[in-house]
Amino acid sequence: MNDLSKYNEDFVLFLEAGFIAINQADEDSAVKLFKACEILDPNNALIHIGFGYLHFHKLELDAAMSCFKKALDMEPNNDMAKTMMGLSLSLTPNKVSEGEKMLMESATESKDSSIKKVANTSLDFVENFVKKNPGPAEIKKAR
Repeated sequence: MNDLSKYNEDFVLFLEAGFIAINQADEDSAVKLFKACEILDPNNALIHIGFGYLHFHKLELDAAMSCFKKALDMEPNNDMAKTMMGLSLSLTPNKVSEGEKMLMESATESKDSSIKKVANTSLDFVENFVKKNPGPAEIKKAR
């Protein structure tokens, strides 16, 4: 294989472009960019977070949680992986409490203000929408 070390400085650019591709609903580009990152630095936890984020956007929560778990196995204190795992868990039936606990830890313990904001926003979403009791219209539809 050719010497790829000259591209090492581009790792962060490829990674960021992968996240942008996800936000633009361009799965194919995101996968290619994250795979390029894997070639350059296969032991970087951020790659697994990227793939997890891709699965999360597609609401493939089990696959997302698997990716976030890989990232946490590599970096147990990675606040981004913890927060995304918490959010994924909180949207999974029977795992809401576990997810809320992880989100609460991120909201209170993270030193990164952006992570704290995501965790707090996620906690608000869970409280107001995930755990919300159905209204009369929803109950009537269920009958």
